[in-house]
Amino acid sequence: MGTVKTFRLLSLAIGLSAMSWQGLGAEQPVPKLEIIQQQIDAGEFTASKVLIEQLLASAHSLSPEQHNAFAFELERMGRIERDFPYDFAALLKNVRRYIPQATEQDVQAWLAQNVIESMLIDGEMRYFKSSGYNLMHLSPAALARHKEVNPQASYDKPDPLYQVHPHHSDVLSGKDKPVRFEIEYKLTVNADAIPAGELLKAWLPYPKPIEGRQYNIELVSSAPDVVSLAPADTAQRTAYFEAPAKAGEKTEFSIRYRYTAKAWHQPIELEKVVPLAQPEMYREYLAERLPHIQFSDELRQLSARIVGDETNPYRIAQKLFAWVDTIPWATAREYSTIRNLSEYAATTGHADCGQQTMLLMTLLRMNGIPSRWESGWEFSDSDFDTMHDWGQFYLAPYGWLPMDVTHGVLNSEQPELAWFYLGGIDAYRLIFNSDYSQPFVPQKQHFRSETLDSQRGEVEWRGGNLYFDQWRYSMNWRVIE
Repeated sequence: MGTVKTFRLLSLAIGLSAMSWQGLGAEQPVPKLEIIQQQIDAGEFTASKVLIEQLLASAHSLSPEQHNAFAFELERMGRIERDFPYDFAALLKNVRRYIPQATEQDVQAWLAQNVIESMLIDGEMRYFKSSGYNLMHLSPAALARHKEVNPQASYDKPDPLYQVHPHHSDVLSGKDKPVRFEIEYKLTVNADAIPAGELLKAWLPYPKPIEGRQYNIELVSSAPDVVSLAPADTAQRTAYFEAPAKAGEKTEFSIRYRYTAKAWHQPIELEKVVPLAQPEMYREYLAERLPHIQFSDELRQLSARIVGDETNPYRIAQKLFAWVDTIPWATAREYSTIRNLSEYAATTGHADCGQQTMLLMTLLRMNGIPSRWESGWEFSDSDFDTMHDWGQFYLAPYGWLPMDVTHGVLNSEQPELAWFYLGGIDAYRLIFNSDYSQPFVPQKQHFRSETLDSQRGEVEWRGGNLYFDQWRYSMNWRVIE
């Protein structure tokens, strides 16, 4: 679909003449955001960009909320283009990094199997930047071919705590001990990312106290000095920094801290589980929260198929947990490019930890079980580490309990081990967030790079946000007790 045709369609949709786009003026109505979003989702990027740019530069009287919403759609398209940079030739080259003998026919077959993510942009099919890597996780046949040239490949080997581990047994038997960690985190802004002399503002994620699970948090050092730490009860806690940019030099923000982590597990007796006595007390955690927690007709039908006629809240949670656990894992697009995470997880054929968690939270709420977000990083007793999202659910009479559907149902015939992560959590966690999409302290003035989570950090200056391609981060950790 060409740009002129798209303008005409947009014009008809909002009641304007096709020629009015050449001189969009204050006398014309403001286009509905939803209509422009539909065009973007249909892949009409160029036309949508022109329309939004004209709208933002016109004499229209936009509220700050409207201005930000339209401006973010511009930003969002740019982020999508970064996530989907490949044409077919580049996709084939990316896949051949893993399977050197892959043919065009092979790639077409994998596309038909929906194990390579694609997006139509301005009439051209574009492909996700991690397509080859994700193929190793989503196609056993592709992985087998990769192992023919790389027998040591470990894509199908779970990380330590994603399978039954002595730590789980220690937790169940009460033999586990708290773990003391030391973290060194750095965020480095590219040289000349902003003009010299301008002030960079940075928010680095910082641990928050979680009763019985994360405590004794100690700031050891930082460079430059931390301007302020967000209060302990901040939903997405950060350490805030400022520093002037210098010509030709990178700007580094670093922080070192210690904290103690403790595993948690609640034995659950099925016959003791009861429905919520006062659901109004948990209204916030039972409600829809658009756009990512939405009780759509499709999810209602899915929930009914999974739950059936089960009425016990814990058994309902088990059924939902086990079903979401069957969704294959794959590395994710940036969350800010996805309109609805739970819908994405339910329909795309794969999902990462945050997408799985959001879908489980939504399904639990639809069945009268309160749920909420939790995230940060996870480690192990080896050298494994990664950013990670999980959550909590409320089960009467036990209260709020951890859940990690990405670890899922462990391969054990012992129910306590198999369902460890539905009511339990390991000690190898670093928790920054007890909710998602919450304001920082102090507040960020421009768009966030990560609009939902807070695990890598955020940077801005008076001229705008600095996206992930303008800085890098590093996480180093060690157990000290």
